[in-house]
Amino acid sequence: MFEPNYQNIVDAARNKEAARLPLYEHIVSFEVIQKVTGVDLPSLYQGDDRDLHELFRVYCKFFKDYGYDVVPFEQCIGECMPGAGALGNSRITPVIQEEEDFNAYPWDEIPDYYFEKNARYFRALRDEMPEGMKAIGGVGNGIFECVQELTGYQGLCYISADDEELYQALFQKVGETNLKIWKRFMKEFGDIYCVLRFGDDLGYKTSTLLSPSDIKRLIFPQYKPIVDLVHSYQKPFLLHSCGKIFDVMDDLIGQIGIDAKHSNEDQIAPFPVWVEKYGDRIGNFGGVDVDVLCGYDKPQLKEYILDVIAKSSHHGGFAIGTGNSIPNYVPVEKYLDMIEIVREYRGDFK
Repeated sequence: MFEPNYQNIVDAARNKEAARLPLYEHIVSFEVIQKVTGVDLPSLYQGDDRDLHELFRVYCKFFKDYGYDVVPFEQCIGECMPGAGALGNSRITPVIQEEEDFNAYPWDEIPDYYFEKNARYFRALRDEMPEGMKAIGGVGNGIFECVQELTGYQGLCYISADDEELYQALFQKVGETNLKIWKRFMKEFGDIYCVLRFGDDLGYKTSTLLSPSDIKRLIFPQYKPIVDLVHSYQKPFLLHSCGKIFDVMDDLIGQIGIDAKHSNEDQIAPFPVWVEKYGDRIGNFGGVDVDVLCGYDKPQLKEYILDVIAKSSHHGGFAIGTGNSIPNYVPVEKYLDMIEIVREYRGDFK
């Protein structure tokens, strides 16, 4: 009988080969879990405290029942930033377009907004955590994503060309604000988590979204205090970042000190390439391209997954799952096939 042990994920994040190859997902949508369990998780999420406890009872049990050692859960800062929403949505007029907007923005109120909205979710998660498990995640959204929530990507590019002082100030202020949230979060809810992370998509298929020099100069100095804070609690930090970010990986590892990295797609580089490049320095999480998961039949998927495992094992810390997440459009049967293939490989059903 499967018994979860969160130490497997901790070992993988610390770049040690775990006793049992851990399953990992950045996010599994409530809608997918609803299709498996029959429980309306999105409605429970909007409910009262009793609903939240039922939500997390079902949610945590799902991950335990399907062979995970940890429960992924985060609440995003962007949702608590007044006027946000420009990240990835060009139809929204950015709330910050010039210095006057920046100066008028209610920066000091965001930490209170964050905990007023989210503390009850973290408390319910703590109460319903199964024995042997802990959470992985924490405060969602990294520095770059939070800036874009307020400016949009295109707007940020305009600011970079028109107002260098504002361009720099945005990253610094977001970094200061996010660090305040992280400090309170670790104090109040850090005990629930065994690995901390945020997602900050720095790249796309061919390169980084900003120049590597701007990322190193403006974004990474704001990462550093958060990563150091997590380390001060003796816990590893996992960065989720999509895109082709090879140009900044050495700085992320050597200067910022991330312990592990997640996100891969085969169009950029198959997962074993990441393992080959960085497996001697950090843990690598992911492996299964989401397009492959959606498009392959089960025999093809099994061959693909076993190949990834063979090429990625014995090269340091490794946790397997999709290279991105399980959004609601992923066929449930494909997701469960992936889990079954990994668990058969582990010998869970003997």
